[in-house]
Amino acid sequence: MLNNENKSITKAAFVAIIGKPNVGKSSLLNTMLGKKLSIVSNKPQTTRNRIIGILTKNNVQLVFIDTPGMHIPKTNLGKYMVKSINESISSVDACLLVVEAGAKFKDEELKFIERFKQSNIKTILAINKIDLLKNKTVLMEQIKSFSSLYSFDAIVPISALTGDGIESLILELNKLAVESELFFGEDELTDQPERIIVSEIIREKALRLIDKEIPHGIAVFVEGMKEGLTKDSRPIIYIDATIYCERESHKGIIIGKCGNMLKKIGTYARQDMESFFECKINLNLWVKVKEDWRNRESILRSLGYDKNDF
Repeated sequence: MLNNENKSITKAAFVAIIGKPNVGKSSLLNTMLGKKLSIVSNKPQTTRNRIIGILTKNNVQLVFIDTPGMHIPKTNLGKYMVKSINESISSVDACLLVVEAGAKFKDEELKFIERFKQSNIKTILAINKIDLLKNKTVLMEQIKSFSSLYSFDAIVPISALTGDGIESLILELNKLAVESELFFGEDELTDQPERIIVSEIIREKALRLIDKEIPHGIAVFVEGMKEGLTKDSRPIIYIDATIYCERESHKGIIIGKCGNMLKKIGTYARQDMESFFECKINLNLWVKVKEDWRNRESILRSLGYDKNDF
């Protein structure tokens, strides 16, 4: 008969990853998980939804919530994004504030720190992109400046790109976990529906391939997903998806000359999907115009945003 005392004690913590746009929050989440989950681009406001990533190791489960970057909302979609940040901070066990190495603290970061003071929440500061610093004394000055603003549980210099400091960061995050049952299976990576993952992968490719402001005016809706077998009995997923844009002129740019741009988006998206789902993908893409969709609640709801979120 087994003694319950011999069973391993498990711990867990829900952690919100927050910070201003383009500090590398999504890249950091992907690096910690060891697999690409959250989409990444060099354009602000790439992340629109709260993406949950799950890291379970040595009986400790860290449930990360990757939030959009804080900004002043100009559309109903923007209001949803800002609200998701505020809700994340108020509903987690700890926060992971990500800032850029060598940069002076911004107004958005000061607002985050005020929220930490009000809620007295456990917070770790991750100073990202240290690989870009030539003068390391700047880093020490930055640590000193942030330490004077708030009593962080830990301050960890990292590089989401090279992986430097990531293990140290995870160790510090593990210290914030409390004794608890595991909320997800040990092999689970996310709670996101497969359709959301697919739509985000497609949107990332458009963000990376299309210039200017057009990417902020696009959304992706997965019309259908169906599993099947190839002729040689290998698993395959058939996916139909539509890219929505706000103007007819944008539609032409997304499709490109002779359909070349849409083909590129589809090719790169399919490659990422095959890596993520570990099977062959048959992807069909269409482009449709939905004027001012970011302010139209009916369209936002069809894309998965709740009307109470804006």
